[in-house]
Amino acid sequence: MNFNNQRVLPAIKRMKDFEKVMDSSVEYIVMLDLHIAQLGAVMSHIRKAEKKVILHADMIQGLRNDKYSTEFLCQQIRPAGLISTRGDVLRTAKKNKVMAIQRLFLLDTIALETSYKLVEQVEPDFIEILPGVIPQYIKKIRQDTNTDVITGGLIETEEDVNRAFEAGAKAITTTHEDLWIFNRGEEEQGS
Repeated sequence: MNFNNQRVLPAIKRMKDFEKVMDSSVEYIVMLDLHIAQLGAVMSHIRKAEKKVILHADMIQGLRNDKYSTEFLCQQIRPAGLISTRGDVLRTAKKNKVMAIQRLFLLDTIALETSYKLVEQVEPDFIEILPGVIPQYIKKIRQDTNTDVITGGLIETEEDVNRAFEAGAKAITTTHEDLWIFNRGEEEQGS
């Protein structure tokens, strides 16, 4: 499973950025911080633009973060993927054949061990590591879990992007519009 060779996934938290991404060549986008009342209109624009959305299920305001809300998202909204820290959300996404991305915060060893247990239980399609500026953990978590890694958070420079890819990240998420140019594989970066 991949993102059709798209390496940078624009993470949208403002509608102004959403409009820019709708006019871009990227296929996959990540929606952060949505209100439940915006879901229908946002999805209509995304489908019209022939893009695929990954929703951060934990950040949809007005929607409980549980398996019933996830069933609604999967069956009615039909995103390409869901990001969450919650096992019920991820298991429900997988059951509905929606890409499940487990968000993992690198806070300390206990948080890492707890996340590993969830990875074993859920077997997510991807793990998203935050912050994404710790390359040795991208490689370590990929090896420890045998799960592909995407990374985001505090990725602010081209150097940050390159270090994440060199460490083995399949993709990065970023709100920094100037980094969205890395939207395809190496063949486009060299042109």
